[in-house]
Amino acid sequence: MIDFLFSFVVGTSVFFGLGSTSFKIVNQGEEALVASFGKYKRKLPAGPHFIVPFIDTVSYRGSIKEQVLDIPPQQCITRDNVAITADAVVYWRVVDMEKAFYRVENLRQAMTNIVLTQIRAELGSLELDETFTARSKINEILLRDLDDATDPWGVKVTRVELRDILPAKAVQESMELQMTAERKKRAAILTSEGERESAINKARGLADSQLLNAEASQKAAILEAEGQKQSRILRAEAERQEQVLKAQGTAQAMQVLLQSMKGNPQAQEALQFLLAQSYISMGTAIGSSGSSKVMFMDPRAIPATLEGLKSMVDSPDQGDSPTKEWHK
Repeated sequence: MIDFLFSFVVGTSVFFGLGSTSFKIVNQGEEALVASFGKYKRKLPAGPHFIVPFIDTVSYRGSIKEQVLDIPPQQCITRDNVAITADAVVYWRVVDMEKAFYRVENLRQAMTNIVLTQIRAELGSLELDETFTARSKINEILLRDLDDATDPWGVKVTRVELRDILPAKAVQESMELQMTAERKKRAAILTSEGERESAINKARGLADSQLLNAEASQKAAILEAEGQKQSRILRAEAERQEQVLKAQGTAQAMQVLLQSMKGNPQAQEALQFLLAQSYISMGTAIGSSGSSKVMFMDPRAIPATLEGLKSMVDSPDQGDSPTKEWHK
């Protein structure tokens, strides 16, 4: 009885021991490598698996998920001999677990070293100013080069990002001074351009104002001259019409007078009175003007004029000819 129990315990122990060594479970996102007597045999994907006890062993178990490799800051020298510090981050994943385990020792360390080498090479081919403006281009070049370099190791590099590119402290101070001087220069240029534009605008405004004033003065002078011309024309026209009306009135008055004095024995005295009155009125008008004048009158002309008028009045043959002659 004791021998049976001992045999049962030993057999159960051997069975469970062998089962624990032959039954393997690989988690999701991982892969395992199986070796037989130290030689690679096969790869175990995610899920349960059985291996031969004492013959097959799991030599490596690793993740096939995308991983992040943090590259520490390192010193680089640009093409124009400026010392800068750069660090980066690399996203990668294992696509062939056999190559990643059997072809390189310490995969992460190997990738770190090759990334550092590539960063130094790329930044060393650029000048300092280009390193700040060509970051995207540098990332693309690093991604292509690292993907080609790690392909024999069964690794796929999916993304490379340069995080910080920092020049040395002395270079930073020089750059700050340069930027300050550049900003002052741009500010001075903008100020001078603004002042120049302001002066040009003021000059243009003054010229336009003077031109408008000259045009306004010219138009005003033209309008004033036109007004004076029109006024003189209207005044002359009024005087002409006045003279015509006076002449017409005088002619009509003489005609009426001549008609009324025909056959009148006192016509001569009346004519003398009217002529004398006309001379007196003319002298009054001349004397009322602002300037001094001297009027000479021939006394002998008055009787002659009266005799002429009398002869026209007394002549029975002439009819209305004196009136017609007067109008002429």
